[in-house]
Amino acid sequence: MGEFADQVAIVTGGASGIGRALCEALAAEGARLVVADLDAAGAATVANALAKTRATAHAVALDVADADAVRRMVEETAAREGRLDLLFNNAGIAIGGDTLDMTAEHWRRIVDVNLWGVVHGIRAAYPIMARQRSGHIVNTASGAGLTPAPLATAYGMTKHAVVGLSTSLREEAAGLGVRVSVVCPGFVDTAIFDRAIGLRRPVREDVKDSPVRPYPAAKAAQAILRGVRANRAVIVFPFHMKAMLWMYRLVPGLAGSLSRQRIAAYRRETGASQPPSFYEPARGRSRASNSNGTGRPSATRAKSRWSGLSRKFDSRGTTALGTRSTTERASSTQRSPICWSADGAG
Repeated sequence: MGEFADQVAIVTGGASGIGRALCEALAAEGARLVVADLDAAGAATVANALAKTRATAHAVALDVADADAVRRMVEETAAREGRLDLLFNNAGIAIGGDTLDMTAEHWRRIVDVNLWGVVHGIRAAYPIMARQRSGHIVNTASGAGLTPAPLATAYGMTKHAVVGLSTSLREEAAGLGVRVSVVCPGFVDTAIFDRAIGLRRPVREDVKDSPVRPYPAAKAAQAILRGVRANRAVIVFPFHMKAMLWMYRLVPGLAGSLSRQRIAAYRRETGASQPPSFYEPARGRSRASNSNGTGRPSATRAKSRWSGLSRKFDSRGTTALGTRSTTERASSTQRSPICWSADGAG
């Protein structure tokens, strides 16, 4: 038995990957577990396997995007066990590819699971823990929540949000005896790459040639629990993620250059949309006729041209969740959702 002996823990996304590894590690230390997952059969398999080791584990079918279902699961667990010690908001999905290819449904689903799923868990568990004056909420974000995540922009957006949510709530909750941590791993060997939505090709193809070896899920679970024991605010692992984070902070130009090379290769290989030329002369005016008399565009005019670049993009393409309609493409164009910088990075 370990430090988590007899503690009541809920793990969402517990049927596979990091979630399953967390369940197994917690069970080995004597924790009382709820294995929650959208994959009901997978959750049951994990709970049954743990029960054979004499661990206490309950399986729950759960879509974390369903606020009422999350609330019922948390409240029923606390009522049955008499308390709630640990909540691991671990469930998540990934979408990989060019942001130009994403539909509104892609955006909605990833926000519903990766962000709202965490919010629903917090809203259900935090009041219980605050009344107890004890408990620990552990939210799984990603290294993509600490650095840019090109070709996984929506995923990175949700993970940055989870980091901000967690670090802010940590300060509020401390005075109530509740701890909050956020997990930011690098590449971990889980099924998320196989189940991820690839906009133009399977996400697994985009990571198969990575120079970084994926970290085993079992080791990831141990790293997370070490961070929980130490009450770390942000739990970053393994070494390659720490190195990437420091490279981004110390030499952002190098990190950006490597990202741009990867983006360019992806677009070449998949035939994704390319940005227009930035040096196309303005119609009806010569370069020498600019208002500042320098032969270069004035700052105001340059800003206007840059803000309008995204309206020239052709966002055709069929995605994993369907083809964008003409109306949706026109609407997204009018909103100018993407602007390109001078060096071609999105």
